[in-house]
Amino acid sequence: MLAGRAVALRAAARPLQRERIPVESKARLLGHPIHQMLVVFPLGLLGTSVIFDLLAHGMNEPLMAVVAYYLIVAGVVAGLVAAPFGTIDWLAIPRGTRAKSVGALHAGGNVVVLLLFAGSAWMRHEAPAAPSVLAQVLSFGATGLALVTAWLGGELVDRLGVGISDGANLNAPSSLSHRDSHGRPLAAERPGR
Repeated sequence: MLAGRAVALRAAARPLQRERIPVESKARLLGHPIHQMLVVFPLGLLGTSVIFDLLAHGMNEPLMAVVAYYLIVAGVVAGLVAAPFGTIDWLAIPRGTRAKSVGALHAGGNVVVLLLFAGSAWMRHEAPAAPSVLAQVLSFGATGLALVTAWLGGELVDRLGVGISDGANLNAPSSLSHRDSHGRPLAAERPGR
């Protein structure tokens, strides 16, 4: 009787199990994914540029705007260096998986982020101490979008295990779904708890 019940429970659990496919990063350095190592530079540089723009306004100090300009230039260059390694990892993700589509959104969004910041830098290059309102709007908008693409990158790595785990769950539900990586309701939301 117990053996029959165990078989029935395993059969009921099968739809909850997700396919696990080895998807470790294809571009690694000393055993770690290169893209994950490099992506902190454009995020930090570009995000900090917005802080210096705010300081320029708050302190009425043009030098802060000049610093913002150079942070943007460095951040765009760093983003261009990090992008090929992310592309290499994305190309290794099997088609038809949630990870492939999340990765495409992450990459496409980051292309837009870099284009917006590059546009802002281009608009500032003749007078970096006095950026136009549009140049700053581009930077601020790009920073907002970068927060979304960073979340998508976190979803790829932390939720789906892309680039880090041989047991990656490439079809795990969104971390916003209130389900674990196997599709089951989180413990706090399960019936009887």
